[in-house]
Amino acid sequence: MGDSAAATLSRLDRARYRFQQNALLHLLAPGMGVWHRLVGPRLPAPGRSELAALRERLAALFSRDLENVERGAYPRELLFQLPLARYLRELPALLQEPPRVLWRMLRGADQDLPRDIDLEAFPRYYRRTFHWQTDGWLSLRSAALYDLEVEALFGGTADVMRRMALPALAEGLRDRRAPRVLDVACGTGRFLRQLLPALPRARAWGLDLSPFYLARAQDLLREGHPVSLVAENAERMPFRSGFFDAASCLFLFHELPPPVRRRVAQEVRRVLKPGAPFALCDAAQLSESPDLRSFLEAFPRLYHEPYFKSYLRDDLARLLAECGFEVESVEPAFLAKVVVARRPRRRDRAPSSRSGREPGSPRG
Repeated sequence: MGDSAAATLSRLDRARYRFQQNALLHLLAPGMGVWHRLVGPRLPAPGRSELAALRERLAALFSRDLENVERGAYPRELLFQLPLARYLRELPALLQEPPRVLWRMLRGADQDLPRDIDLEAFPRYYRRTFHWQTDGWLSLRSAALYDLEVEALFGGTADVMRRMALPALAEGLRDRRAPRVLDVACGTGRFLRQLLPALPRARAWGLDLSPFYLARAQDLLREGHPVSLVAENAERMPFRSGFFDAASCLFLFHELPPPVRRRVAQEVRRVLKPGAPFALCDAAQLSESPDLRSFLEAFPRLYHEPYFKSYLRDDLARLLAECGFEVESVEPAFLAKVVVARRPRRRDRAPSSRSGREPGSPRG
């Protein structure tokens, strides 16, 4: 399946992988536990059954990661792609964040954003300090720390969860010579760094609203396959209809108000060719993960996530179906879920339409 040849992993590979992931978990989880008790002392502790479900989902995630390599969904190298040296260099800056975050939380300063940029250039819902992080999405410093912050939050499993979106794209593009692939809300390009080795013949685009995160992505993707990076709102994509052979979107929808989620989904559908796949990876929801209720409902109370409560009950599969997609699968991925959908092959009227322009030459 895809451009990656199936590989039989050796016992050494499997042992190295398990050691890597368990070491990350044991290094990062205690610190996050202390942080959560500090900022959310009144939150109820999860029960035994919930902790058992969490462990089962984690074990299933690691097993599926290894199985995906063995069946050729993506190459073995992705299992060991964690940029440990870079994260260690960034760690001192990250350790300066907790006092700033606590002060911001105490003041309720959810719009404590840089004053030297034109905030009116961004939608109102975007002008927030998501996660209480310094500068929200609107500084180079925020972009430089983001990947390490996310890995710390998820105990070293963020890249693993992202990879669960790769098999659907690889399968859908296995017979294409130069398929066009769009990553919506690409951020620092972390998923693109996994997509390109899995689909080395693909022509990739990354779209994001933050020019600072795109600058970081351009830097991190510099040594790899050329990628076109586009600074634009996913509600109004600058691409013509039917331009892409596939699209992905990771961890965006839980940070959007409900109407905006639907506008973004409709835009993704518009820019896809008929029959093209869409892999959507985002936080788990109550519809398929009731066993994680205490974890999911605690998240917006620990972090500034103003749209997460509505997201928990806004089932992604139902949302995509409303927006004209054919939903093919919904799979749990530890604390996330992956929904694979497809623009229908038949000619039908889209829920909304808008002409776009073809993007220019690649950057980065």
